[in-house]
Amino acid sequence: MKYERFEDVPVWQDSADLAAEMFPWAGRPEFRELGDLTNQLQRAALSISNNIAEGFERGTTNELIAFLYYARGSAGEVRSMLAVINRMPELQSMRSDAASLSTRCESISRQIRGWTNSLQNSDITGQRHLNDKTRADYDRKQGQAAAFDKHRKFMQELEAKLKKERIQASSQDER
Repeated sequence: MKYERFEDVPVWQDSADLAAEMFPWAGRPEFRELGDLTNQLQRAALSISNNIAEGFERGTTNELIAFLYYARGSAGEVRSMLAVINRMPELQSMRSDAASLSTRCESISRQIRGWTNSLQNSDITGQRHLNDKTRADYDRKQGQAAAFDKHRKFMQELEAKLKKERIQASSQDER
């Protein structure tokens, strides 16, 4: 699926939701004496969606991939801080929330990894590189792929038909 705006990308939506939830969660009274941890946790959570947005807007696939890796790194940073919170006796009451947030970070990391994999295996170089020649090359390759898929489907249908005819002929011979 092609997205026109980063706001429409599901992993951006998930990471923005995570950041929006992280700010009030990390602002709870239990965090009052942990200013640096609170601030870093909020900034890292926000960094996930911001890096996805920045990479998306850069206009090249290579830059998008780089920023997706930054976003994934920020998701790892959030998970690391949540793991530290789980080890802090004074934050024991927050362990369940921290585990849930960590699971969401893992999901975001998996989504980003899937996206980077698909981009790394793509011939698309990004909007910044689009011109008449690259569009024509892309359209030609898409046309070739569609023709190949159509031919493959035809051959599969033909093989299925021949197999059915052989089975019918075999059953007639047995009578």
